[in-house]
Amino acid sequence: MVELVTDLELLASLAGEREEENDHFLRSLSRHNDDQLDQLAHEINNKVSTAVDCTTCGNCCKTLVINVAQHEVKGLSDYLQQPEQDVKEKYIEESMAGNFFINSVPCHFLTDNKCTIYEGRFTECREFPHLHKPGFRKRFLGTLLHYGRCPIIYNVVEEMKLRLGFKDA
Repeated sequence: MVELVTDLELLASLAGEREEENDHFLRSLSRHNDDQLDQLAHEINNKVSTAVDCTTCGNCCKTLVINVAQHEVKGLSDYLQQPEQDVKEKYIEESMAGNFFINSVPCHFLTDNKCTIYEGRFTECREFPHLHKPGFRKRFLGTLLHYGRCPIIYNVVEEMKLRLGFKDA
């Protein structure tokens, strides 16, 4: 595995430089078996995720709008030991379609790059950057949205390019 890139400014710069390359990589994934891609993505993700300390970054919490399921609003209320209506007023926005999300970017619950509700955090937070899930190829376009923001995603994608022998023409 190559040396990990974790500097957020460098990630953003490299992401801009590699947009076309990543588009070609996305198209090249169709030549690979989905199960094998998933297995490779999971293997690399396990290595990269253990090597990257998210508390030195926190960029996902600083830059993403977090979706919240209805039952998680209740869970947050219980976790904070505050009435659900108060929690909604302080922390949650509801769309006209009835979807819930955190009403602040950066997240209210981020302090010193650490989640103050870590044990009670939302599913979307627990699962980010979603590289442990099946369907890597089908979700890759969405993954690329965070390529220049998340050191884990960036490093997993770059290692996959190497391991798959990808050469941008």
